Amino acid sequence: MSLLPDSTSRHADTEAALLPALVERWSPRAYDPSAEVDASVIRTILEAARWAPSAANVQPWRFIVARRGTPEFTAVHDSLMGFNRAWADSAALLIVNIAEIVDTEGKPRPWARYDLGQAVAHLTVQAQHEGLHTHQMGGFEADALREGFSLGERFEPVSITAIGVLGDPEALPDALRERESAPRTRLPLEELVLNAPAAV
Repeated sequence: MSLLPDSTSRHADTEAALLPALVERWSPRAYDPSAEVDASVIRTILEAARWAPSAANVQPWRFIVARRGTPEFTAVHDSLMGFNRAWADSAALLIVNIAEIVDTEGKPRPWARYDLGQAVAHLTVQAQHEGLHTHQMGGFEADALREGFSLGERFEPVSITAIGVLGDPEALPDALRERESAPRTRLPLEELVLNAPAAV
């Protein structure tokens, strides 16, 4: 009988004290296929995204929220490519993260993707705080989502977020099971901050 992973083993080994949700956040692929997310929790994580900062406060983010077992979920899942299809069907939710790349007058919104990224980060941290896990995906057919959800040219699907309750990694294919327990690593700050060590 397999056991769920010890979540503390996935905590970030940080060099400074961070918020618990940031330390505990990681991107699993094994989700509990029977777990559901309450509507009030979905609203809470979307509210976190709503209050993200954006250039000139234009808020150029939109979301498609697809619950497992709905036609919307099937449509989003069918757009996934590669290994993503092998595990994402167990997530409780698939959220399509969309940038409004031009305004209603056709003028470009040059910071829309950046702003969307901030909104998704807010959503991710709030979801972790709510006891959920998230996994961001870029491997999907954007045109299928454009057509399936009538997005038009103003809106660009940028990523998909799987959200759910941690599941059993033994249910994953071998290659993905190995990734689930692989050590977590990050580049040191000295490589990320271009004027280090003066700045940090």
